[in-house]
Amino acid sequence: MDFNPNAFMQSSIIALEDIQLRTAVARGTGNADGRRREVMAETGTPDNLRQQARGAKLRALADLPDLLEQMERNVTAAGGSVLWAKDAAEANQHVIDICKRHKLKRGVKSKSMVTEEIGLLPALEQNGIQMVETDLGEYIVQINQSHPSHIVMPVMHMTKAQVRDLFMDKLGMPHTDDARDMTQFARKILREEFLNADFGMTGGNFMIAETGTVVIVTNEGNGRLSSGMPPVHIAVVGIEKIVPTWEDFATLIQLLPRSATGQRMTVYVNGFTGPARRSEPDGPEHFYLILLDNGRSSIYETEYAESLACIRCGACSNVCPVYKSVGGHSYGAVYNGPIGAVITPLLQGKENAKPLPYASSLCGACKSACPVDINIPDMLLKLRRDLHQTQEPVWQMGMKAWQFGMSHPLLYQLGGKAATLGSKALPSGGAEVSGLPYPLHGWTQYRDFPTFAPQSFREWFKANRPGKVE
Repeated sequence: MDFNPNAFMQSSIIALEDIQLRTAVARGTGNADGRRREVMAETGTPDNLRQQARGAKLRALADLPDLLEQMERNVTAAGGSVLWAKDAAEANQHVIDICKRHKLKRGVKSKSMVTEEIGLLPALEQNGIQMVETDLGEYIVQINQSHPSHIVMPVMHMTKAQVRDLFMDKLGMPHTDDARDMTQFARKILREEFLNADFGMTGGNFMIAETGTVVIVTNEGNGRLSSGMPPVHIAVVGIEKIVPTWEDFATLIQLLPRSATGQRMTVYVNGFTGPARRSEPDGPEHFYLILLDNGRSSIYETEYAESLACIRCGACSNVCPVYKSVGGHSYGAVYNGPIGAVITPLLQGKENAKPLPYASSLCGACKSACPVDINIPDMLLKLRRDLHQTQEPVWQMGMKAWQFGMSHPLLYQLGGKAATLGSKALPSGGAEVSGLPYPLHGWTQYRDFPTFAPQSFREWFKANRPGKVE
């Protein structure tokens, strides 16, 4: 499965016809959002908590360079090593070099969207290094040779029956329709992988600058096993995940599980500061933290810097009418849903993801659900503005003419009358049609053309306004 954000429209059309996909996504998003609403209401003042969390992330972004240097000093003082990666290729090379240095050939990895972003697994495979995903959803995606369809729930697009058939085909699992049996079957396989791994990898949900601690949150315990059992632990974390203090973390950790999975707290919250000390019974002998930029510094310098405050909870996807209709794979990118429609064009280049800023009704549900109150609709509008500025001169002139007409009442009224007459001249005689002639055909490429009303609202109101003297 290849990523191609510019194929969003074609992928969406296919997704809309996939009944199994739409059933799975509707069930997954509905359950997640319902639980989120319940547990957020328990906080008493969820909006106040959201604003506190927003403040914590924006303060961190304001001091980002200093906090990253503080993080490096504290990790190094704790016995770990910090490596900086300007892009995906450099990050992958760091991991490969570490593996060569320690003669590592077999690894286990906890769930990490940033390693999806840099294409880590294919890079390791090309260098003869085997890596197994240990999050159950990510493991299913891996054996299916696919990609996650949701930031938090990787296999939201699959039904239980599809997972069963995949396990039977790829892993030789005996037939069962019991989800617990399927989970236990996968668990036995993954336990062997943990025992045989010579290095482990994680991402990082948060980095706490004041102590040099990386924190991950999981529900399956695989994060702790990946980071604590093998002799070498490598964490790849985006530079925007840093917060200044444990107090800031205490605010954010109240919101991430509630927004992501509707839990008051995930089953495991693990923090690691460097390798294991002599007095500790477990933990890695070597710890490496790779701080990934990969376009984040470029975003940091723009009016879209607020998007870096995202804590990757996926709540915006769960309420988005577009995501709920077409699923995550239609976006053709690692980061999907409303926040993906913002950061994918910014990370990959706007010309490489032109349809995504338009993959929104601008209903504002994403902003209302966001635990740090990111103004996603506003940034989508700004991206549309940016894309408009790259259009052909003829298109820009046409849009300026439209803007001029819409700004002058007389021209607006004349335009409405002309449109009504023009619609009557169509082959359908003014009824709803499936396509307009050139040069207006683009408007009806993916939507029906509505019938124009025989009378404008202004005309109707003038004739029927309250108190009108007959």
